[in-house]
Amino acid sequence: MFDMVGIGNPVYDTIITPLHRTDGRVLSGCSTNACLAATRLGLKRVGLIGSIGSDYSEKFQSDMKKYGIEASVDSTAKQTGGFHLIYDAKGDRTLDVLGIAGKITPRNLPQQFLQSRFFVIGPIMGEVNLELISFLRSSTSGRIFLDPQGLIRLLGPDKRVIHECDQAEFSKIVKMVDFVKPNEPESVTITHEEDPMLALKRLREMGAKVPIVTLADRGSLILDGDSVRRIPAFATTAIDPTGAGDVYGGSFVREFMRSGKLVDSALYASAAASMMVEQVGPDFQMSEASVLDRRKTLQAD
Repeated sequence: MFDMVGIGNPVYDTIITPLHRTDGRVLSGCSTNACLAATRLGLKRVGLIGSIGSDYSEKFQSDMKKYGIEASVDSTAKQTGGFHLIYDAKGDRTLDVLGIAGKITPRNLPQQFLQSRFFVIGPIMGEVNLELISFLRSSTSGRIFLDPQGLIRLLGPDKRVIHECDQAEFSKIVKMVDFVKPNEPESVTITHEEDPMLALKRLREMGAKVPIVTLADRGSLILDGDSVRRIPAFATTAIDPTGAGDVYGGSFVREFMRSGKLVDSALYASAAASMMVEQVGPDFQMSEASVLDRRKTLQAD
């Protein structure tokens, strides 16, 4: 049995921040980064399901072997997914599409990968839909953690990503998962609430069992029962914020599998995410000991 399986297309991105730029395209993706974090934090068997083009298929398989992740990918897509990301000094970013790989359907879910304690659904851009999540919910007893970023992205003019949410369909999806974690701008798109506290409560009204909203360097909010808990961020200098929320998801799952405690898992995830933003690309350094050391300094409100 797997400890965790990520579902969502891997991508190869180019990234420009005020402090760094990548040398060509680097491995990334919501579910991919979650899997990378989970393996480095001690989960023993981690899998990844997605679609990739033949242009990066060989490199991707080499990367998965290097990072110790069992991957089941459809490599028949015409191109590999990816974005050209540019961050400004405030941390806001634009995403221009470099490629879009294929959709993930129920037939892409191997039976052995359905035997997992946890699933992280982290689509990049439209490759996951209601049908797939419904199939997963009916086919497994594993818990489901949803990062909805790729459910609310559309290809706009000049290949730039725009954000829209079909609230009726999203409400159906969110009722089938155990945790949902948008970041602050995504929560506004989904709920139309500018206040993250109101967005959190609106997610609960839409059917979310455990809603979480991440707030970048302001930490995150989690609804624990009827109580809103504020999770601080670990103070650090962000070199590249790409993947911080993805790492938050993978590390949250890692700690929740161990403790079963929501707030403890969110504090652990916050500590792990702070390490991701200090580094660039898939070779980020992270260990259980280093995350626990930072976790000791954080207390929820």
